[in-house]
Amino acid sequence: MAQRSKSHPDNVPGSFFVDTTCIDCGTCYEYLPSVFREAEDHSRVFHQPEGPSDRFHALKALLACPTGSIGTDRTEGLKEAQHTFPDPIEEEVSFCGFTSEKSFGAWSYFIQRAAGNVLMDSPRAVPALMNRLEQLGGVDLMVLSHQDDVADHGRYHERFRCPRVMHRADLGEATSGLERPVDGDEPVPLAPDLLFIPTPGHTAGSACLLYRNKFLFSGDHLWWNPRLGMLSASKTYCWHHWPTQLRSLERLLAYDFTWVLPGHGTSHRAGSPEAMRADLEAAIARMKG
Repeated sequence: MAQRSKSHPDNVPGSFFVDTTCIDCGTCYEYLPSVFREAEDHSRVFHQPEGPSDRFHALKALLACPTGSIGTDRTEGLKEAQHTFPDPIEEEVSFCGFTSEKSFGAWSYFIQRAAGNVLMDSPRAVPALMNRLEQLGGVDLMVLSHQDDVADHGRYHERFRCPRVMHRADLGEATSGLERPVDGDEPVPLAPDLLFIPTPGHTAGSACLLYRNKFLFSGDHLWWNPRLGMLSASKTYCWHHWPTQLRSLERLLAYDFTWVLPGHGTSHRAGSPEAMRADLEAAIARMKG
């Protein structure tokens, strides 16, 4: 629970604040940029929420914070905010909220589909979220993008008995006993509308999930950089092999999608698969230049 006595001095005065336990994961300012902003090595409140709707969204950002670093002097509505996750993004795809410190606040996503619901990467094992997922039909499959974002996957497997899919190259002690390891670099259809795409580079076993040739869940492989105004990836935070990651990015040009939904970084929606391909080509050219 955030403490007012530890509040960062660069928060604007008001009910909401960020304290010194913040790890600058980016969750709050990616989720609600109208209220929160990055401040070098931490997040801060740069504008207090105005009106009931804005305040309710700030409560949701408080709940999504992996370290409980966001506080408020007014907690009314917090219980109601808990029940709004997973938070819809578009159509049947939602943001799970309740990010985990174990994955440095990486975003996880819920896909509600008639053929069986999918959890992409793992949120915190919070009873309110798990109960809500149960109400929405449970979890039939969990896909893990790479070893950094597995968080509480074991708790979700225990609750929903969902098989877990991950590339074998990223398996370790935290993922021992995983039911469906994937080998090699070729894409693997998990269902007619779900394609597991190995994209090594960030880690040896990094992978993306493509849903309905529309939504690309990219883990820490690819995201939108608002400062540059383009898609991007990070050589600094590449834990395996940067040239391999660049080749994996080039392989994504073969696929159609209009959404990039990352674990870390800003999501991006293009107007068409062709526009997204152009965005990706521009990003690759910049990173190879």
